[in-house]
Amino acid sequence: MLATTPTDIHSRLDHTDPEVRRIAVMDLLDSDEDDVDQLLLGALKDDDAKVRAEAARLLEGYETPEVVGGLIRVLADDSEEVREAAAVSLSELKDAAMGDGLLAALSVAPQPFVQAALFRALRELRRPEAFVPALAALASDDTGVRCAALGVLGYLKNPDALPDIARIAGSDPDLDARRIAVGALGFATELAAVVPAMKRALVDTSWQVREEAAATLGKLRAADAIDDLIAAMADPYWQVRLKAARSLGRLKAKSALPALIAALGHEMSNLRKEAAVALGEVGEVAAIPALEKALDDSDPDVRKLARLALNQLSK
Repeated sequence: MLATTPTDIHSRLDHTDPEVRRIAVMDLLDSDEDDVDQLLLGALKDDDAKVRAEAARLLEGYETPEVVGGLIRVLADDSEEVREAAAVSLSELKDAAMGDGLLAALSVAPQPFVQAALFRALRELRRPEAFVPALAALASDDTGVRCAALGVLGYLKNPDALPDIARIAGSDPDLDARRIAVGALGFATELAAVVPAMKRALVDTSWQVREEAAATLGKLRAADAIDDLIAAMADPYWQVRLKAARSLGRLKAKSALPALIAALGHEMSNLRKEAAVALGEVGEVAAIPALEKALDDSDPDVRKLARLALNQLSK
């Protein structure tokens, strides 16, 4: 795209046709203008929603209090497209100092969408000041707010949040909230506080929650859950069995040998691959015959992983 002259870009930004203005906004990043962020902020006030949405999207590259403030303001825009664009741009923030404006807005934000967007933006900034409002937001009636607040708490890794996160993991009516809560429990160091909730999640009505629980128990190295993970190897969803196999390998669970060997013959190649890796990690020579048979598997990746597992067992 060719650079445009100041006269050209300004005239198009003031054009009566909103589509001309929208394209002019898009051209700003390739223009010779020194104050692109200010022009984009001006476009956030355009009468046309598509122009405002384009400006909101392009402001993701500018991290200043003025830009953050402008994006926060349009989180309450009449247009869903504009609101979503602003929320996405705010979620790209990396400078922790930008959290000041987000926190200030959070304290007065009445709309659930705005609250959720602010929490999503605060998540990766890891501002400790977000802990109290995020914890309080777990009681929100809005699923989006609860999910976004859980994201903040998972990143902050404050153990004081564990009881509330565990409660959400086991009893929230929304499966996404339960799934996110289960994943957020992965920062726990005192396993006794979270493993009971994880075990309950392994038999949740949602397979996505069960899958997350199977994965998180491995990350936590929760040896007390080995029997539960072995039971999860019979889950009707292969995705759950795959994560359970991965966790059993991490735990070097010798008692899981029969279940892992059975998985090595499953019709789903992804599960066979995971079983081969897990058997190598468990390190039981009793798995050698099954792994040798897997050297003739129809999937080249399964054959490769079976060879690697056999190499591990021969050391």
